Amino acid sequence: MARNEDSFKEALAGKKLPILTLDNKWHQLFTQHNQNKAVTKLVEELNGLVAKQGGLNNDIKDIRRLKSKLMDEIVSGMDGVSLTAKGMEEHKRLITECNEKIEAYQDELLDLPREIERVNYQLMLQTMEVCYEAIESNTREIAEISEWISQVRVELKKNVIKKQEMEWMNQEMYSYMHDIFGPDVIDIFDMKYDPQGNMLNKSTDTKPEEKKS
Repeated sequence: MARNEDSFKEALAGKKLPILTLDNKWHQLFTQHNQNKAVTKLVEELNGLVAKQGGLNNDIKDIRRLKSKLMDEIVSGMDGVSLTAKGMEEHKRLITECNEKIEAYQDELLDLPREIERVNYQLMLQTMEVCYEAIESNTREIAEISEWISQVRVELKKNVIKKQEMEWMNQEMYSYMHDIFGPDVIDIFDMKYDPQGNMLNKSTDTKPEEKKS
């Protein structure tokens, strides 16, 4: 971790963290595209622990169902339903085996929550580190883009003013020459003035019938 780990730990003190790999908002931020190696490794480890926890819980449920079935068959045998002595002993052996497996799985489950919490905490520290670096990088780039936008706005404003001044100058010069020479100024300059400020070539803008004398 980088220099901010202590401040990250302080911020997380006493917080109840969700299991990050089961959190939709976390996945929206941390896709495969922006996960670094440390995050990817912790994700795999955490997912493995969560899957193991779920698997053990399911196994315990299955074993308990089997144990209940075996016990029901023993009770039924005691009530006169056909169940040989050998079958009865086999059922008892299987029930003992079920109890042993349940106990062993429960022992494993005792340590898993702490291990999941530990890995999840490390993943959150890495998450904060990645977010911190991304925010710093984005902030620098935002500042650069903002500066570029400001410069473009200044240049745009200058060019708009320059364009307006040139259009005004064209209009003033054309009006002055028109006042002196009259309509013949069109032939002198071989141009037609557009009131919007555009100077159009007369030869391309005049209709064929207008060319006839």
